[in-house]
Amino acid sequence: MTRTADPSRRSERSRVAILRAALELCREQGFGGVTIEKIAARAGVGKPTIYRWWPSKHAVILDAFMEHIAAELTFPETGDHLEDLRGWLHSIAGVLADPAVGPLIAGVVGAAQYDPALAKEFHERVYVPTRETTVARVRRIQDEGRMPDLSPDTLADLVTGPIWFRLLVAGDLPGRDYVDTVLAAVTSQAQNT
Repeated sequence: MTRTADPSRRSERSRVAILRAALELCREQGFGGVTIEKIAARAGVGKPTIYRWWPSKHAVILDAFMEHIAAELTFPETGDHLEDLRGWLHSIAGVLADPAVGPLIAGVVGAAQYDPALAKEFHERVYVPTRETTVARVRRIQDEGRMPDLSPDTLADLVTGPIWFRLLVAGDLPGRDYVDTVLAAVTSQAQNT
């Protein structure tokens, strides 16, 4: 009896191979060295297969990044809202400080400046969810009187902005100590008011 190939399994295998190839190539050659042709060759698929699912290499790399970090971003809920925010920021800094991931996400952010579709995708899939989580946690801490009486959006910028600045502008990988210092500076303002 001859078996018929299951197209959904084949396409899932191809999708996984494409995402794995994109990550491997980024690690080996840097974001700028990756092309759709190289991804297709590494994954063992044709370029039309990639373009069926993604409009550009940037979109492939963003998906590869999102799948890679999904398990690494943690959303602690311990009841201590300040420590929960600290844990959340540590997980963000940990992902960005990973030498295999930080340069990749920096490349995606850079490419998004010139690719409106990628910018929209990054905004919806990365920025909005992380922003909403951070703002919600800041509000809880403010309700406890442990953060200054400023706009929660401003406070979210104050606690996350330096982490992104370190990665994108300074080229430095933010660590846990840096996150703790930033958070201490912001929360100390609540004690002084």
